[in-house]
Amino acid sequence: MRLLRLVPDNTKFDFMRFRHISFPLSALLSILAIVLYFTHGLNFGIDFRGGTLMEIRQTAGTADIAKMRETISGLNLGEVQLQQFGSAGEVLIRLAQQPGGETAQQEAVQKVRAALGDQIEYRRVEVVGPRVSGELLSYGIIGLGLAILGILVYLWFRFEWQFALGAMIANVHDLVLTIGFMSIAQIDFDLTSIAALLTILGYSLNDTVVIYDRIREILRRYKKLPMPEILNASVNQTLSRSVITHITVTLALLALLLFGGQAIHSFTATMMFGVVLVGTYTSIFIAAPMLIYLGVGVGRDSISAEPEPEIINPNAIPARFVEDTGSDEVADKPAARPGAKSSITNKPKPASGKPKGRR
Repeated sequence: MRLLRLVPDNTKFDFMRFRHISFPLSALLSILAIVLYFTHGLNFGIDFRGGTLMEIRQTAGTADIAKMRETISGLNLGEVQLQQFGSAGEVLIRLAQQPGGETAQQEAVQKVRAALGDQIEYRRVEVVGPRVSGELLSYGIIGLGLAILGILVYLWFRFEWQFALGAMIANVHDLVLTIGFMSIAQIDFDLTSIAALLTILGYSLNDTVVIYDRIREILRRYKKLPMPEILNASVNQTLSRSVITHITVTLALLALLLFGGQAIHSFTATMMFGVVLVGTYTSIFIAAPMLIYLGVGVGRDSISAEPEPEIINPNAIPARFVEDTGSDEVADKPAARPGAKSSITNKPKPASGKPKGRR
């Protein structure tokens, strides 16, 4: 049975030549995202602005979410979010913070109770004030910072400091562009958005580490290859894995975006942008070529006065780097140069027997 191959074997695409385009483009987009954050701002949800949380259950039959949303929206209480969870009769209602302090919040709860009628069981009613919402936002930002710091420390011990710094720059790049997207699209920024940002960090890091591991392997085995060729070989050898993972995640997120409902819309939309449009691009066009500018490979034997004949063309990948379909191993010894003398010489054997003496 022939296996499905989305990427042909022996791929020799020169990714590194696009670094002169990807770096200025990413820098421009990052600056634009930062400007959008400070000028346009984020659309903070109830978790970060304060409001009221009500957990209810329909005592008879299934809860009609559409009818409940229409009823509560007619009360003019501002932003209202309804989410079905657990059984078919359980609903989570979020009301925006009302002007007027604690008294206004309690009045909003009473209005909702009166509008929904007696067929509702109220299991939990919580009021999130400005102080609590501010603490949640602070803790979320601290959590993102600690995650980035932990990634930096792990990669520093696992690889080298250049790899750690390159991965951290790539991850910050992903976060900045994703936050810029949330600002321009005005997607609700709540606790689920923090979870989405952390998930994007993990996805991007996983893809980057796979490429970095192959780069380190080729660096150890081949001492005389220029750094761009090593990076191209590493990305091409892991390209099939990256494409398959990318398509699988995209299909799952697309299903959630289309059929997941309004409750997880902000989470799914953020994931779609961060994983599909940013994560894979960053791993290949930012994280990998970043190692060239960070000086990885400088000082080793890769800089030689006489380049090997088979790698004179900088856009070509040596055939010995092409991964076998059944094995990930790479040959231990480079091919011999044409016309090179063998280190083993055929010396004539001494004649057998005793030497002839003088008469």
